[in-house]
Amino acid sequence: MDDKRLRIKLFCLQVIFAVISLFTFTHAQAPLTIEQALDIAEERNPDLKASKLNLERYQQNLVAQRASLKSRFSLDLNPVSYSKSRRFDNRLSQWYTNETFNTSGTFMVSQPILLTDGEVSLINTFGWQDNNSTVEGLNNSNRAFSNDLYLRLTQPIFTYNRRKMELRQIEFDYENAGIRYALQRLNTERSITNQFYTVYMAQNNLSISREELKNTEQSFEIIKNKVEADLSAREELYQAELNLANAQSAVEERLVSLENAKDQLKQILGIALSEDIEVTAEIEVSTVAVDLVQAVQSGLNSRMELRQREIDIELGELQMIQTKSMNEFKGDISLSVGIIGDNEKFGNIYDNPTQNPRVAISFTVPIFDWGEKKARVRAQKIAQTVAKLEQENQQINIELDVRQVWRRLENLRTQIDIAEKSVRNAQLTYDINLTRYHEGDLTGMEISQFQTQLSNRKISHAQALINYKIELLNLKILSLYDFEKDAPVVPVRGLAD
Repeated sequence: MDDKRLRIKLFCLQVIFAVISLFTFTHAQAPLTIEQALDIAEERNPDLKASKLNLERYQQNLVAQRASLKSRFSLDLNPVSYSKSRRFDNRLSQWYTNETFNTSGTFMVSQPILLTDGEVSLINTFGWQDNNSTVEGLNNSNRAFSNDLYLRLTQPIFTYNRRKMELRQIEFDYENAGIRYALQRLNTERSITNQFYTVYMAQNNLSISREELKNTEQSFEIIKNKVEADLSAREELYQAELNLANAQSAVEERLVSLENAKDQLKQILGIALSEDIEVTAEIEVSTVAVDLVQAVQSGLNSRMELRQREIDIELGELQMIQTKSMNEFKGDISLSVGIIGDNEKFGNIYDNPTQNPRVAISFTVPIFDWGEKKARVRAQKIAQTVAKLEQENQQINIELDVRQVWRRLENLRTQIDIAEKSVRNAQLTYDINLTRYHEGDLTGMEISQFQTQLSNRKISHAQALINYKIELLNLKILSLYDFEKDAPVVPVRGLAD
């Protein structure tokens, strides 16, 4: 009865695996390589997309700022203006009534001057008015065209160049956004690689468990036949049933682990969780000789985090200039020259023109600020000191990280050799003891131990190879140098442009 129930369970399990395999075969896409996964993430990864959009935002800000330095054209129109009021003339000490109807427009071309933070403008105001005034019963009226054309120059003095500083700050923001995008790409590559190999290991573990289940089923059939022929004790059959149940449970657990790992990879890649994927990879690696001095020097020369610290220091210097300008002594100069004419007839506006030069100089003189400027300057100096310390610490951290990864790589090379020998030895040991088991010299529990040992050795070997590839990728990211290709890494081509 127990044998019949066990056969039914085995048959049902085989049917389930067959259905799962058929469903996977008909719905799964072609096996996904690590290169294809990275290409998919380039377009779909949420974090990478957000970082790229942020880069584009700063790029548009830079384009807008540079466009603001070009000539600007504007036209202001006042089509209709009418007013009637009662006013008092202080000069003549009398009241009068004034009624005015006019229309006008102003066309202006202004050109900012980046070098001096000034601005030169050409302004033309054209209008027509109908003006009537009544003073003590006497009416005075005027209908005429007028045109005011002049060139104006405004220039701040005794202060810093605000336009140039704003442009420089936006350029730094854009460069910083580009660096963040490049770092995000590298971090995404690391995350995807780690999760990709997690899926690969889950697939590999499932394959090993299925192989172990197949061997356990064969062992079960052998011991069952021996028990039925009274060549082995029934206790051996009970142990074989337990081994088979454990092997079945291991397959189910690793199938669940594989599906969970796939979902996490799909999340990182930015693809729908309902899509089915399968990964493939070449994990046979040839160890690479890495020069520690070259790796450290490449990291110190190329790491973008150091450039970020430099940008922080330069932004701090700009901030210091702005801080020192608080309550500053400054001035403004405004110069303009032009002519204005008016006449009842449009064609005669400039028959009797009048020159209208204008000069204006103004100063802002601070007196007392209760020590505000002095305190803010000190705070900014402290911020600059902190930025320089962070830069120094960043350099130390880069060298420290490179040295640690290099040591792990050297250790992993030894671990790979040991793992390969362990697999060979475990396979030979299992084959020898499997023969002994068939001959009845070993119990089911003992052969199960050798089977588990072989499976563990295979998993350890695959994990050692994957660990080496991941550490080699970490070294590439830390040093920005690909030691497999013997070439420097450019995270984002054209970033400097």
